Amino acid sequence: MQHINLQDLGIKDYKETWDYQEELFDAIIQLKRRNRNENLSLNTPNHFLFVEHPHVYTLGKSGDLNNLLLNEKQLHEKGITFHKINRGGDITYHGYGQIVGYPILDLDNFFNDIHKYMRFLEETMIQVLAEYNLKGERSEGETGVWLDVGTPFARKICALGVRSSRWVTMHGFALNVNTNLGYFDHIIPCGIRGKAVTSLEVELGRKVDVAEVKQHILHHFSAIFEASFSPVKEPAKKKIQI
Repeated sequence: MQHINLQDLGIKDYKETWDYQEELFDAIIQLKRRNRNENLSLNTPNHFLFVEHPHVYTLGKSGDLNNLLLNEKQLHEKGITFHKINRGGDITYHGYGQIVGYPILDLDNFFNDIHKYMRFLEETMIQVLAEYNLKGERSEGETGVWLDVGTPFARKICALGVRSSRWVTMHGFALNVNTNLGYFDHIIPCGIRGKAVTSLEVELGRKVDVAEVKQHILHHFSAIFEASFSPVKEPAKKKIQI
């Protein structure tokens, strides 16, 4: 069973958290290079970050900027930041009441299959939704987790977007829990027209305990990836600059 270092960063600026992800990501890759160049077999760490971001739109490396429906002035007026980033996928929203998870894993410790990794992330979310008697599903050709797939009422509840290099992953998933869905009105989410987004709060008709949802995520992620989590303290601010 693999070990994963778990950190809950609370509410953190998107760019600062992205920089921290990059720091952890690069450290794993450097260790893998050292293992190869010096014929060593040092264990590479795995990390998992929970975070909640202030209002931000992020656009993946292959995304279409036309899917952002606000100009720079309008973004500023609404207090929303925008970043073009290095994950896959198109545009999405992060904000308060949303659980964002960033697994920074060395897949050499698990399996060498990015497609399988994405399906495992989806399966984790599907199992979490089942805890609330909701039937999460995959939608053909559309990464993420949906409800009522194949009907006119199909709606997305969890977005996924990752980057990988040398089998090391970063970025991850965003599950709408008590999210203000109005912010999705200013984008074409994931570049997919004509389909809605939803949240646990909307589906259940009540506020949902975010801490409880996080525990469900950890439980099912652990079972699906055959891994154990160990909470660790956030490194000193001067080290990670957040």
